[in-house]
Amino acid sequence: MNGFVLLLIFFAMMLLGVPLYASLTMAGLLGIVGTGNLGLLRIIPQQFFGGMDSFSLMAIPFFIFTGSLMNRAGLTDRLIDFSRLLVGSVRGGLGYVNVVASVIFAGVNGSAAADASALGSLLIPAMVKEGFPASYAAGITAGSSLIGPIIPPSIFMIIYASMTNTSIGGLFAAGLIPGVVLGTAFMIMNWHYVRKYDVPRTNVAEVRARAGKIVIRSVMALLAPCIIMCGIMTGLVTPTESGALASLYCVVVGVLVTRQLTLRGFALAVAETVRTSSAIFLIMGAASVVGWYLKYERVTQAFGNLIIGAGLLAHPWLLMVVLSLIIFVIGMFMEEISVLTLLTPVFAPLAAKAGIDPLHFGVVMTLNVTIALITPPVGACNYIVAAVGRVPLGEMFRKIWPFVFVAFAVLAVVISFPFCTTYVPRLMNL
Repeated sequence: MNGFVLLLIFFAMMLLGVPLYASLTMAGLLGIVGTGNLGLLRIIPQQFFGGMDSFSLMAIPFFIFTGSLMNRAGLTDRLIDFSRLLVGSVRGGLGYVNVVASVIFAGVNGSAAADASALGSLLIPAMVKEGFPASYAAGITAGSSLIGPIIPPSIFMIIYASMTNTSIGGLFAAGLIPGVVLGTAFMIMNWHYVRKYDVPRTNVAEVRARAGKIVIRSVMALLAPCIIMCGIMTGLVTPTESGALASLYCVVVGVLVTRQLTLRGFALAVAETVRTSSAIFLIMGAASVVGWYLKYERVTQAFGNLIIGAGLLAHPWLLMVVLSLIIFVIGMFMEEISVLTLLTPVFAPLAAKAGIDPLHFGVVMTLNVTIALITPPVGACNYIVAAVGRVPLGEMFRKIWPFVFVAFAVLAVVISFPFCTTYVPRLMNL
C-alpha cells in the first residue's frame, strides 16, 4: 500500500466523521497490515506513545492552562482595556485593539484557537456595535489570532522543536519579528478598510477617563506574558518551568488580587486544559504511527528524491515556496497539528540539505501551518469566530480570503528575508 492510498483512507474516514486521531491511527494500522508483515504491528504502540514521550512537550499543558486561568481570573479583560487605551482612540480603533490584544495575548498561551475564542467573544460584538460589519469583525479576529502561534510561546514551535531537536528558546526568539510584522500587516489592512468604508471613530471617553486605573490594573495582566517570555529568553527557566510559573502567578493573582478565580473556575480551567492537551497529544501519537509507516515504505525518501531531481535544493527560496504551497493545499483539508507532525520529518531534512537555517525554516513551517487555521474548509479559527460572532459559516468562508492573502504576503516577506527570523536569536546567542 503506497502513501497515496493511505491518504485516501485517512480522508475517507474523516469524511465519515471518525475522530482525527482515530483516522490517523487506523490509516497507519491498515498501511502496516498491507505490508503483509504482521510482526510490524508491535510498532504501533511504540510509535503512538513514543510520539507523546518528550520532555519539551510538557510545556504545552502549562501554556494552555495559563491562558484559561487568565480568562477566568479577569486578566484578559484588563489586556483588552489596556489595548483600547493604546490604540482605541483612532478611527476604527477596535480593529487595532483586536490586533494589539492578540499580540499581547500571544505571549501567554501560544494558541490561535484560544486567542480567537477568548478575544472574539468580547471584541466581535463590540466591533459590530461600533459600526463594523460582523463578517469583517470576525475576519480580523480570525486573522489576528494567527499571531498567537508565532509570537512566543508557541505550541506549534514546541512540537516542531521536539521533532527536529531545534532549540525551543531559539525558535521563540526567531518568531518575535515575524509576529510583529504579521500584526502590523493586519493593522495596515484595518487602516485601509476603515477609510474605504468610513467606519466611525470609537468613543473612548470612558476609557480615557479611567486611564490611570486601567494602567495600574493592566500591570498585573501584562506580567504573565513577561514571566514566560523573559524567563525563556534569558535562559533562567525552561519553557515548561516558565509555563508552570505563569500558571501559578495567574492562580495567585486570580485569588488574591482580582478575586475572580473561584474553585469552580479553577476546576473548569483544569478540565479545559486536559481536553485540549489530550487532543493534541493523541493527534501527535497517531501522526507518529503514520510517519513511521511513510518512512518504512520510503515515501519520504521518494519525495526527497523528487525535490532533489527537480534541482530545488540549489534554490532555497524556491524550495520554501514550493513546500509552502504543498502545506497550503494539505492544510485546507487536514487539521494543523496533523499537518505539522506528518510533514516536519519530511520537509525539515530537505531544508537542512538546502542549507536553510533551522530557525528560519522552523518559523516558515510554523507560519505555514498557522495560516491553515483560517483557510476553508477545515480552518478551525473560522468555525470559532463564526460561532462567537454569530456569522454564517458560508459568509465567513467567503470573507476570510483577504486575511489569508495578507498572511501569505507576510509569509513571502519572512521567506525572502531570513534576517527577520535569525536576527533576534543571534543577538541573544540562542
